[in-house]
Amino acid sequence: MRRIIVFAVIALMLVPVVVSANGAPDAKGGKIVIGANIYSFADNFMNGVMKPELERYAAEKGAAIIIVDSEGQQAKLNDQVDVFIAKEVDVLAINLVDPASAASVIEKASAAGIPLILFNKEATEAGIMGTYDKVWYVGTNSAESGIIQGEMMVADWKEHPEWDKNKDGVVQYVLLKGEPGHPDAEARTVESVKAFRDAEIPVEQLALEADPNWSTQHGNDKMQAWLTASFGDRIELVICNNDGMAFGAINALKAAGVWLPLYGVDALDQALTHIEDGEMNGTVLNDGVGQSRATVDLAVNAALGKDVTDGTNWIIEDNVSKAVRVPYVAVTPENYQDFR
Repeated sequence: MRRIIVFAVIALMLVPVVVSANGAPDAKGGKIVIGANIYSFADNFMNGVMKPELERYAAEKGAAIIIVDSEGQQAKLNDQVDVFIAKEVDVLAINLVDPASAASVIEKASAAGIPLILFNKEATEAGIMGTYDKVWYVGTNSAESGIIQGEMMVADWKEHPEWDKNKDGVVQYVLLKGEPGHPDAEARTVESVKAFRDAEIPVEQLALEADPNWSTQHGNDKMQAWLTASFGDRIELVICNNDGMAFGAINALKAAGVWLPLYGVDALDQALTHIEDGEMNGTVLNDGVGQSRATVDLAVNAALGKDVTDGTNWIIEDNVSKAVRVPYVAVTPENYQDFR
């Protein structure tokens, strides 16, 4: 009887297990494999929000996902794509390091005939998405986050005339930009300040600094330097294009015993705590969970040869951008608890 049981167990172990999304096998009859990357694991938002949700949701959909760190180097990412292609993954989910270098990734995917989902960083070259019929984009409307952040700041500025420290009617601000050339960084920098101009409130930029890593350390170092600069006592507003840099700015302000109105983008959990503690006046939900799920949904459908939005609520914006846009949401002291 023991021998019969042992042989039965061995036989079961040798039977191939076919698992994939919606119970359907991929083209090779096995589990769908997604070859993915994060442009830099040093990014609070990408590594702390999107990476774990990509992994969790892919598992929920019955797909395997391999996520590598491109360490902020487009050349490294290009090599990683070559490795994924050599491993014959079913679909690529790529977070570009350099949005201007999308062509090389798209060409590699096209030559291999592998579907490609670009996510979070949108290709900047005009018409590039039309060069391959199996490439799509998942992200946001870059301008929307800046518009929402700007609207929050304008409303609060009007409500708090005491924030105008020198009573000159002008908003003196400093701005932590993020990665130069990144569509989100560029759009947020323009739109957040434009909201004041649209409201006919004069503004004066005292300083602006960019950081390719959107890092907390950068925010801390720059805020420290600004507070001790000749214009330090004139700063009335701190605008941060992501929460990670905002955290560093808050640390520097607290160390100096200074409070200033400060806003970020991402709605990371730590940001909600800073809002609760009165150290941050608002942020904008950059829905990394939604972006991750849309990326996996499109990737799985593409691997199965289906319409990429099949069985989902996602909508392709148009045939040029081929993009799914995940909306931003304002997070304020009045509603931050909703985002815990």
